[in-house]
Amino acid sequence: MSFASVTIMTACLIIMGSITLLSLNIDALIADLEQQNEVVAFVDDSIVDEASAAALQTDIMNVPNVWGADFVSRDTAMSNFMSKYDDRLMEGIDSTVFRHRFVIHLTDISQMADTKAELEAIPGIAKVNAQIEYADRFVRIRNIVSVVSLILTVILTFVSFFIMSNTIKLTTFGRREEIAIMKMVGATNSFIRTPFVIEGLILGLLGGVLGFLAVWGIYSVLNSSLLDTLTGSFITLIPFERVMFPMLGAYVGVGVLIGVFGGVNAIRNYLKV
Repeated sequence: MSFASVTIMTACLIIMGSITLLSLNIDALIADLEQQNEVVAFVDDSIVDEASAAALQTDIMNVPNVWGADFVSRDTAMSNFMSKYDDRLMEGIDSTVFRHRFVIHLTDISQMADTKAELEAIPGIAKVNAQIEYADRFVRIRNIVSVVSLILTVILTFVSFFIMSNTIKLTTFGRREEIAIMKMVGATNSFIRTPFVIEGLILGLLGGVLGFLAVWGIYSVLNSSLLDTLTGSFITLIPFERVMFPMLGAYVGVGVLIGVFGGVNAIRNYLKV
C-alpha cells in the first residue's frame, strides 16, 4: 500500500508539473509575442517635416503600456517596401506616397484597445493600426490555460491527499486495538500520532522527489526532441534550469504537506477513546 501510495502521488505530481510547465511555456510564448507584436501609428499628412514628425516620439512614450517606439521615415518605409516587392512596381512612385510612422511596442497586449485610443488622441497622429482581434485571442488562450491549470492542480492535490490518507488508515486499522490500549494506559495523542505522521512525511517526500525527477526527465526528452524537428525553429521551450529549484521546493513542500496531513487525518478517529 505504501508503494501504491507513492506511485499514485508521483503520477499526480507528474501531471501537476506537466500542466504547470505547459502554462509557463504558454505564458512565455505570449510574452514573446507581446514583444514582437507591433502597433503602427501613422503621422498626420500635414506634418511633412521629418524632424517634426520624430518629435512626436516623446508623447508616444508617455502613453501608458508603451515600452518602445521606433520612428520610420517616409524614405525608410519606401525602402522597406521595395525590399519586399519587385522594384518594377515602384516605377514612377516616390516617397511622398508613404507616411512617416512609428512602430510601437506594448507592455501588455490585453490593453491594446485602450492604448490605441490614447495614441490616436495624440495631436499629430492620424491613424493607428493594431491587431486587437489577435491580441484578444492570445489573452483568452492564456487565461483559459491558467484557469484549467489551477483547477486540475487543486483536483490532483485533493486526490493525492485522499489516497495518502486512506493508505495510512489501512495501516492504523490493523493496529486500532493497540492504539486503544496505549490510550488507556496514558499515552498521549502526540506520542501515538508521531510514527504515523513520520510515515506520511516520508511517503510524501519520496513521492515529491520521484515526481520532480520524472518531470525533469520527461521535459528534457521533450525539449531535445522538439529541437530536432521543424517546430523547434518556431517554438522554444523555456530551460528547465530556470524553474528547477522553485519546482523542486514546490514538489517537496506539497509532498510533505499531503503526507503529514494525511497521517494526521488517518489516525484522528482512533484517538477518540
